[in-house]
Amino acid sequence: MLSKTMEKAINKQINAELWSGYLYLSMASYFESIGLKGFANWMWIQAREETTHAMRFYHHVVERNGRVLITAIDKVPTDWKSPLHAFEDTYKHEVKVTGLINNLVNLAISEKDHTTANMLQWFVNEQVEEESSASEIIQKLKLIGKDTSGLFMLDKELAVRIFTPPIDLTLYTPAGTAP
Repeated sequence: MLSKTMEKAINKQINAELWSGYLYLSMASYFESIGLKGFANWMWIQAREETTHAMRFYHHVVERNGRVLITAIDKVPTDWKSPLHAFEDTYKHEVKVTGLINNLVNLAISEKDHTTANMLQWFVNEQVEEESSASEIIQKLKLIGKDTSGLFMLDKELAVRIFTPPIDLTLYTPAGTAP
């Protein structure tokens, strides 16, 4: 069973993950509006990933006999100066999320909640990939500079990203039913 403190913290994280999904959906819309459909695809997939992260937390709370409380999601930004600025915001956001995950790990350890601490290790590893992926695109955008042909080549590269759901799909369905 989850402690009330841990349950409240994970509920906050569910909200943060859903906010992240909204942020990336907003960025996808921005990229669509400036004709960069590959960039939009990358962000759309990022939004889906964040939603699955929220559901992973959701199911952890339910499996531990806790109560998920869905709260309002704050407004997200809707415009960026450039693709580089959008990805710099992406990177900063992922660094923030890494901090949130680390705080949850620290709380789980202090609460001696080994089950939650174990579950959170997946997120610790995931955040390494999240930060690295955004950082790599920032470096490419910096190399491209004002070269529009380079920007369109990167757009084509980002267009091929596909959503790969975690292997254990039962995490994302009610009571472990088949998807």
